[in-house]
Amino acid sequence: MAKHRTPLQRFLMFAAALAIVALIAVAFFAGYWYFGPYRGFGTETFVEIEHGMSSRQIASALERHGVVRSRWAFLFLRMLNSRAPLQAGEYRFGSAQTPWQVFQEIRKGEIFYEELTIPEGSNIFDIASILEQGDTVKSADFLKAAADPSLIRELDPLAPNLEGYLFPSTYRVTHHTTAQQLCQAMVSEFRKQWQALGGEAHKSDIHRIVIVASLVEKETAIPQERPLVAAVFYNRLSANMPLQCDPTTVYAALLENHYRGAIYKSDLASTNPYNTYTHAGLPPGPIANPGLSSLKAALQPANVSYLYFVAKPDGSGAHQFSTTIEEHEKAVMEYRKGERH
Repeated sequence: MAKHRTPLQRFLMFAAALAIVALIAVAFFAGYWYFGPYRGFGTETFVEIEHGMSSRQIASALERHGVVRSRWAFLFLRMLNSRAPLQAGEYRFGSAQTPWQVFQEIRKGEIFYEELTIPEGSNIFDIASILEQGDTVKSADFLKAAADPSLIRELDPLAPNLEGYLFPSTYRVTHHTTAQQLCQAMVSEFRKQWQALGGEAHKSDIHRIVIVASLVEKETAIPQERPLVAAVFYNRLSANMPLQCDPTTVYAALLENHYRGAIYKSDLASTNPYNTYTHAGLPPGPIANPGLSSLKAALQPANVSYLYFVAKPDGSGAHQFSTTIEEHEKAVMEYRKGERH
């Protein structure tokens, strides 16, 4: 026979059940409040975790930047994973994440960086323009750092700056990368590539070789032509002929901050030492940062007697090479005829 419950007993049972449901609900919402996704910042925020920071300091930094709602949630997860390494670096957060997701990101070391791609043939002004498009290294700081040749002083004592030795490649940079660190990375890559090409055997002639490589890089984008272009420059130097290299005139105008997008008669008449129309021999330093194939061409020029080259009229970007002035003038006429059509 079922035991008859009094109204008071039934009320107490109902109240107990209600209390249990309420406790479950409170626990659920408290858990969600502490451990659910959260974003207390705007579009994005960056948190720098330095070497030697304690778990409490990391948790406080995350709370301060709005990455976690409460530092205690992160510290609770840390207590459960006390042996997991928390890696130093700069972290970018751009969406709502749970404390566990944040903890995992730092444990795995998913550090923020931007990829900075420097195309072959970029000069220091081109690199500065690329940097202006990002928000890491400041372009003005870069130009100041690139003006100091101390990083390559023992490699090329005659270098007026780092132009030519900032190897074009892709580099990882963060908000804490300095202009000096970026230059160091680019120079280190140059050293690596130079050594791979056997450059140590030409150490005493590196200044001349890198300048020629930079001229080759700016004169042609066709890899097969580069040894031929290098040969033309070396042949003209041997014959005491002016190089009359248009890209040097452009570079001279850039240095004087008056390049207008095309070469004018006043540019050709410039007395700037980089202008090879008014100065014999090589310019004082490279005019760009050559890639691997241009460096190789300057190290191993073609065995030809060409002294001239001019663009072909077909618009392909290829060049017509000549040994005599008569051949060259004929090629120039063909080029100008093609321009008119």
